[in-house]
Amino acid sequence: MTIRVAIADDEELIRVGLRVVIDAQPDLEVVGEAADGAEVPAMVARTRPGVLLMDVRMPAIDGIEATRRLLASSGEPPKVLVITTFENDDYVYEALRAGASGFVLKRTRPAEVVEAIRVLAGGESVVFPAAIRRLAAAYGSGGPAGDRLRRARLTERETEILRLMATGLSNAEIASALVLGAETIKTHVGNVLGKLGARDRTQAVIVAYESGFISPAG
Repeated sequence: MTIRVAIADDEELIRVGLRVVIDAQPDLEVVGEAADGAEVPAMVARTRPGVLLMDVRMPAIDGIEATRRLLASSGEPPKVLVITTFENDDYVYEALRAGASGFVLKRTRPAEVVEAIRVLAGGESVVFPAAIRRLAAAYGSGGPAGDRLRRARLTERETEILRLMATGLSNAEIASALVLGAETIKTHVGNVLGKLGARDRTQAVIVAYESGFISPAG
């Protein structure tokens, strides 16, 4: 199955470069482009991508607000992959909090960008624990996330799985670590996301750090 990809970036050179890299893959296809966040909702409605590469810094409407609007207005929004110049950036963290599933740096090797797209399309999130930890330490707000975690009333097993998710382990890796079946882990992860009201693993990991369940200090 071909993964439909869209790109939102105000720099034409970046869009062209990403299109060349993505369209060179047999299982990926660029179906739409936007030069500003204001153009994103209409472009997504028209092209229906599965993954959207979103620049965070755009002139009229930035990637943070564009992500919020997209997730609020679309019944089946694409997974949002932030593309950014600097990883230690409050724009990146706010985009993740707004609902983006992960991020890659603009200097990332093409093969890694392609792999990130495939990971998102496959239902997991591109989570970089060290980067999330640094961002949570610098920009995390604390209180509300703690209330959210308490209200979730996670079971002991779900708590254990959230801790492993926060280290960046995939479902298969968690299954191996706990000596459980992959489907069992998938069910537990789904329960964790549901109880936390998290759209995906990245949102759950942010709650884990901001609540103090896992210390950003390490």
